[in-house]
Order: sequence, then C-alpha cells, then structure tokens
Amino acid sequence: MSGDHPAMPSDGGSDERSQWAARRSDAAAEQLAALERKKAAASGQARRHLEQFVQDALERGLRPVPLRARAFNGRTTYRTGLQGWYLKRNGSLAVDVDGNYYVMSAPTSLRSRFAGADVTAADPPLTVGVGARDGESMPLELLLRLRLEAGDDWPAPK
Repeated sequence: MSGDHPAMPSDGGSDERSQWAARRSDAAAEQLAALERKKAAASGQARRHLEQFVQDALERGLRPVPLRARAFNGRTTYRTGLQGWYLKRNGSLAVDVDGNYYVMSAPTSLRSRFAGADVTAADPPLTVGVGARDGESMPLELLLRLRLEAGDDWPAPK
C-alpha cells in the first residue's frame, strides 16, 4: 500500500481498528473540506470575472437580451424572465445583468412552454467546459473577453 493510505492494523484489538477507522474518516473529511474551500475560492474568483464582465458590457453599450433556456430535448426553448448576455453562441451559457452565471437548460415540460422555465444560477467555474470534448474547454476569463469583443454581433439562439 502507498504511504498515503496506511494499512488497517491486522493483529490489534477492536479498539485499535476503531481508532484507525476514526483517523481515516477524519482524514477523508479534511480532504473533502479542503476541496470545498478550493472550489469556493475558484467560484469567488469566477464571480469577480462575471461582475467585471457585466460592468464592461454595460459601459460598452452591449444590450442585454431576454435569455431563453433550451429544453433537454434540444429543440424547444423557453422564456426565463432573465435579461443578460449569452456567453456561447449556442446559448448554453449566460450571465444575467446582476452577474449571475447560468447553464441555460431546463426539463422539457408543457408548463414551461406556456409559463416559462425557472433556471437557477450556478456556481461559475474558472474553466468552462471541463470534461467536454477536446477543444471545448476554455478559461472563463477568455470566454468573457471574446464575448465582449464580439459586441452585439452575437445571435440569440432560436
């Protein structure tokens, strides 16, 4: 076994085993807490990028548009009541005028067709598209810069 994961004692009593299990549990909890702190710090940095984007977009005169969520079926779009800017030309990501980050998808539903869809703000990542196909991930900061440079020449998804 590696040095990171000590073997469970084999010849000790149940007391030694329970102490070992408690140490492993504590170590796992600390790793999880460290991961959560790192994720929160990255999300905070990404939020600052989004806030700066909104400020820059408004200063440059980029017009916010009504944001629509695409149904999971890929064909239908729904009103959301949100105003903002799409970050990807396919309309899958957006930021609203308050700097909130959205993945613009919603379950397919008859209710949403008539009443609109509720889309919840997501924790923004520092890198968009991680885990996607090669070439589809990019730093959020770069995506925001490209979106600003495009100005209002950014078609809204249909």
